Formats: sequence, structure tokens, C-alpha cells
Amino acid sequence: MEPFTIITGPAAPLLRRDIDTDVIIRIERLTQLPRRELGRYALEALRGLDFVLDRPPFRGAPILLAGANFGCGSSREGAVWALQETGLRSIIAPSFGDIFFANCFHNGMLPVVLPEAAVASLAAQAAHGAPVTVDLRQCRVIAPDGAAHPFAIDSLRRELLLEGVDELGLTLRRLAEIAAWQQADAVRRPWCAPNKQGHVR
Repeated sequence: MEPFTIITGPAAPLLRRDIDTDVIIRIERLTQLPRRELGRYALEALRGLDFVLDRPPFRGAPILLAGANFGCGSSREGAVWALQETGLRSIIAPSFGDIFFANCFHNGMLPVVLPEAAVASLAAQAAHGAPVTVDLRQCRVIAPDGAAHPFAIDSLRRELLLEGVDELGLTLRRLAEIAAWQQADAVRRPWCAPNKQGHVR
């Protein structure tokens, strides 16, 4: 995964509430297309002649300003993939569907929870393409007018995004620690240690 530290750019406003994962990407698209082609079908049910992600300055924008309960519905991970393939790296909303929220972190996307009034203020200021900054190091969003909006994030999830690794990558980095723990545990609880055939005694 690409590390996420700080991004600055246009923030596309899409403040409709309860956009579910089926609206983000239809299930048929996930079965028909490779991941790299999903971006052009992201949010296709909402697209029209003036859809925000299709017009300058928001085409390829790295940030999406969304309404409450964004990503609710089914657990399809492809919803995150589709949004990433449009160029998005971060989504700012008052709330998210729980599984979608977790899937964002698994795929290097930063979901940011801010109060609804703060999201609305950002959308108003960014409406014509004024840049917004999402700073994961400082855990804050900087509005075009310079106002800073702090956000909370789990420390482990923050570490993984900053380093650009997923849970598997973190596990592989800690193989020596895991092996040391297993050796110590085998001494402490020998009845739980596997024998040479791999069976617990």
C-alpha cells in the first residue's frame, strides 16, 4: 500500500446521506470487471451530466466530502476499490457504515469522521475547488480558510496507514517477536506446545 501522510487537493462535495455500497458500486460490476476498471462505474447510479466527480476541478480529486452514514449496506470491499480507482485517498463524513469504515483502512484509504457542521463548512469553502488538506501526522483537516478540524483515529490504524502496510505486512514485520513469544510460552506452558509432528501434547 502507498503510505498516507498528508494530502492536499480539491475536496469533492457529495453530501447526500445514506449512500450505500450498492450505490457506490453495483455488484454486477465487481463480477464483470477487473479492479482497475471500477473507477468509471463508481457511484454510477448518481451520475448525470453534472455529477461532481466528472467535472473540473473535482475529476480525480483526492478527497470526498460525504453525508452521514456513508458506505452503509453490504460488506463489499469493492466499494472502496471503486472509489480508489477514481483517485480518492480520503473520505470525510459525519459517520460511516461500520464495515465500509474498516475496509477503508484495509486498503489504504483514510476515512475521517468530523461533525456534520464541519463537513458542511468544508463543502461550502471547497465548492469551487479551493484545496483542503488532510494531515494524518497531526490528525487534522485544514480548511481553505485555514481552520483546523482535529479528528480521532485508532493508533494502530494510524501507524499502518503512515507506514503503508496492512495487517499481514505488520505481522510479517514482527515474526521475530512472535517466535520469541512462542518460545517463552512453550517454557511457561509446555503442555500447550506442539510436538515435532505439530500436535499439541
